[in-house]
Amino acid sequence: MTGRNPSQGKNGPWQTCGIGSFGEGVGGQIENRLFRTTAGQDVQYALEQANVLMSCVNTITLQAAIEQDDTLAWAAHYLSGMAKALIEDVAYVMKAESFLRT
Repeated sequence: MTGRNPSQGKNGPWQTCGIGSFGEGVGGQIENRLFRTTAGQDVQYALEQANVLMSCVNTITLQAAIEQDDTLAWAAHYLSGMAKALIEDVAYVMKAESFLRT
């Protein structure tokens, strides 16, 4: 055990690469997403923000079910898309780092 932070690479903290995306493009296209994560963000921070977003989604979906409010359901849909994009980006970085270590 090196005592190194698991999200720490040889060159410092792991950073997002900008591959995570969400939001369908024109006509519902998934090949050309409307939003993308920003490269160069700390992976640990990105995971924390994904956690915050999913907490909001949990609260909003409960409220949407109780009130039967489509607007809240759509808000939760977009927030979960943002969280998914962050997780997707972090997973890509972790996989790439794992590959580089072998």
